[in-house]
Amino acid sequence: MRRSLPNIAKIGETFAAEHLKAQGYQILVQNYRFQRGEIDLIAQQDKRIVFVEVKTRRSLKYGLPQYAVTEQKQRQISKIALAYLQTQNMLDVPCRFDVIAIHLSPQFELLRLEQIENAFDFLPETI
Repeated sequence: MRRSLPNIAKIGETFAAEHLKAQGYQILVQNYRFQRGEIDLIAQQDKRIVFVEVKTRRSLKYGLPQYAVTEQKQRQISKIALAYLQTQNMLDVPCRFDVIAIHLSPQFELLRLEQIENAFDFLPETI
């Protein structure tokens, strides 16, 4: 029988949410879905909405986790963020896009967590 591995993405999101809470953020939504996409975490810091993409790796064989947030992924996140702001009637609320890069040990222990604030802006195609 094959042993199932823990969900690495969910482990990373848990570490990221704990980190944000410890920094004084309020987590508004986890795994916000719109159409065929998702934003991992939507948080609030003071009066600013922060859309957070979490990338988790157990190995750096394919590069740093944050490099997986490609321009295409940024475009998708921007579209979903705009939908969230519209549905919440928050288009006038300041927001930003952060990336949290997480490196885990082979035993799923946290080795490194890096929060990149203002990792990217709304892409023009989405506005």
